Amino acid sequence: MDLTFSDVDIAFREEVRTWLAEHRPRDKRPLERSAMREYDVAWQRTQFDGGWAGISWPKEYGGRGASLIQALIWFEEYGRLGLPGIDACFVGLSHAGPTLMTRASEDQKAFHLPKILRGDVVWCQGFSEPEAGSDLASLKTKAVIDGDELVVTGQKIWTSFADVAQYQELLVRTDSDAAKHKGITWVICDMTLCGIDIRPIETMDGEHEFCEVCYDDVRIPLTNVVGRLHDGWSVAMSTLAFERGTAFTVNQVRLAKVVEDLIAEARHRTGPDGRRPAIVDDEIARRLAKARAEVAAMRAMTYRGISRSSRDGSPGPKGSIIKLYYSDLAQSIYRLAFDIMGADGLHFVDRWTPGGWSGSYLYSAAISIGGGTSEIQRNIIGERVLCLPR
Repeated sequence: MDLTFSDVDIAFREEVRTWLAEHRPRDKRPLERSAMREYDVAWQRTQFDGGWAGISWPKEYGGRGASLIQALIWFEEYGRLGLPGIDACFVGLSHAGPTLMTRASEDQKAFHLPKILRGDVVWCQGFSEPEAGSDLASLKTKAVIDGDELVVTGQKIWTSFADVAQYQELLVRTDSDAAKHKGITWVICDMTLCGIDIRPIETMDGEHEFCEVCYDDVRIPLTNVVGRLHDGWSVAMSTLAFERGTAFTVNQVRLAKVVEDLIAEARHRTGPDGRRPAIVDDEIARRLAKARAEVAAMRAMTYRGISRSSRDGSPGPKGSIIKLYYSDLAQSIYRLAFDIMGADGLHFVDRWTPGGWSGSYLYSAAISIGGGTSEIQRNIIGERVLCLPR
């Protein structure tokens, strides 16, 4: 594995850095949902107009067609500026879009992919249920075939951006007699259809990103099925492979900046002894050094994953290693932040604002759940990477 960048890649980094510095959003990202959506899609359109939308999407689908190394460079520079890695366009760009490219019909691709890329539409993910989160194959949301339609009844939960989305990647059970990993179908759901009830959930960080979605005899055309009927599990695994493999690269890069910001805070904040700067305290200094080293290790793991994907062509199960490592590391770093900030950290500031330690700390509890719990990641690593018995 070669971790050096070519002259072409170095020039590409300068081009990315210059464009982002000139075109990045200047205003604070709003928390009100409709305003937040408009902020996010406007930024997506700016990227599209500048030729940067879908950095690693193939050119045939309107993307930049950048190499994986160049995509990594884009994410590094994007994260270095503190731009949100997860916004209203995230599911469409990082979940639905890549899944449609690999599994959808040509008509489905032609209709949906340009809209996702331009920021014309927002997507959400309808996977988790109250009793089917970590064990996704236990989902119970039911779809009955009636003529040329699926009639959907059931419930999804923790659906990010459902309240501002036009489309949803939805998993439903279409064959109740099949084994639980069989009889599942991946379908495109229009969120404006009759019978859909969306209920925002306020989380402990004060935001309403997640929603509960209920379906009461919602009729979805069979032409919206992606892949084949009853074969949605394999399609869903394509979706989750992208999420666990590359979709959180920006957040990983941002975490490195968080550590450096925390080191700066420790230089001028009073430490545990009440007299000297926090960074002079041996234990605080050790934990900061460890955090910086672990972020560097995560970066090396990400580079290795990018190198592997460039050969294999898809993220694969090893993406779970990075996802698990990132989840644990982020939580430990934000715990350290509160040990340094003390009571000042209790002043709530949302996580998208510089100095938003409390908002980030509270949100970090969700990192080990979203995209598959840490327990599930360990099972995937044990069974599919290390080939251990179940």
